Amino acid sequence: MSATPPLSSTRPIYPAASARNMALLVQLRWVAAVGQLVAIWVSVRVLGVRLDVAPLVAVPVLMVVINGLTLLLDRGREGYSHVELLGALTLDMLALAWQLYFSGGTSNPFTFLFLMQIVIAAILLPPNWSAIVAGMAALIVTRLAFVHRPLDLPTGTFDGTIELFQLGNLVCFALVAALLVFFVIRMDRNRRQSETALAALRQQATEEQHIVRLGLLASGAAHELGTPMATMSVILGDWQRHPAIMADQDLREELQDMASELKRCKSILSGILLSAGEARGENPQITTLGDFLATIAAEWNERGHGVIRLRNMVETDHPIVADPALRQIIGNVIDNALEVSPDFVEIRAEMTGGDIVLTVLDLGPGFAPDMLESIGRPYNSTKGRDGGGLGLFLVVNVVRKLGGRVEVKNRTARGAMVRLEIPMASLAYRTGE
Repeated sequence: MSATPPLSSTRPIYPAASARNMALLVQLRWVAAVGQLVAIWVSVRVLGVRLDVAPLVAVPVLMVVINGLTLLLDRGREGYSHVELLGALTLDMLALAWQLYFSGGTSNPFTFLFLMQIVIAAILLPPNWSAIVAGMAALIVTRLAFVHRPLDLPTGTFDGTIELFQLGNLVCFALVAALLVFFVIRMDRNRRQSETALAALRQQATEEQHIVRLGLLASGAAHELGTPMATMSVILGDWQRHPAIMADQDLREELQDMASELKRCKSILSGILLSAGEARGENPQITTLGDFLATIAAEWNERGHGVIRLRNMVETDHPIVADPALRQIIGNVIDNALEVSPDFVEIRAEMTGGDIVLTVLDLGPGFAPDMLESIGRPYNSTKGRDGGGLGLFLVVNVVRKLGGRVEVKNRTARGAMVRLEIPMASLAYRTGE
């Protein structure tokens, strides 16, 4: 039994897509810093508005520093909490409030930028948290309506302040529309990607439940079948030593076939237990990758197939721990290939980076398009049998437990290909194990 890890060692759970959303907030802050500097320059140099430039320029400079620290200190983080996202939005609103305080308060058309902060909060945060942002924005705008430094507008440039206010409204509307289209769409895409990833995790959890049920079923079958199979082994051993049978060559050969098939039944049952995650009494065998693959090909050819072709293109023969579960899933793939291509099955082995890549090729009719989209799901049989489809289901899940992946596709000319990518680190034998 494994001990439960202490609470201090548990990894924090962050909201979905929070890292990507924080990156978007950082990008928005870059845009805001550049936009504020441009707006200050246009207001002073082009429009002739008399502003207190020093405190206005200090805000975009501070935002640049904060962005730099964020990128430096938060490198490699998996996500951010709701408190951190709320803090980032609060910081942006305070920066905007500071700018508006020195540029006319709510008489400045750019007050409507607070609405964009509320929309972003509604997308990134739960309802209660986004309500906090909306409340803070309302308080800030109310404060700015009564406490601010009035704009010192130039004379003779516009026919009164109404024309300048309308121009500011137009610029603000265009800016808010562009930012909402760009950033909100990207945030929504992050949300949909997270939902897709969550659906995949739920599917994996469902498959894990199937594995647990298979393990329970296989465990029960092992207990039920263990005694009769052991009895059959004893009887076959007695028959093989009986003088009358020893004198009959045909009977001896038939009994040898029966003993071989009984041994295979035990091996299959043991493999199902392994694939389902059940503990067994067998220890994994220490061998080399070349010998492991050669043994598998030889065993299938000895069963009377004689069509299994092995192409080992791995230059260095690595020592590995030959888990019987791995042997079982490779056998499942070979068995499926032989059913549709009894005259040709090829196993290719190669190394790609740090992965062992095993490819099983056949000359059968290939997979139907709908099957390619649902390979590895339980009870999704390529043979059209009720309750089938467990072979590839176990293959996908065992390889996934080893840290690898399974790729299934049809070949260009004829036949199908099942590709198993398994990290060498998960099979490699290390001294002292």
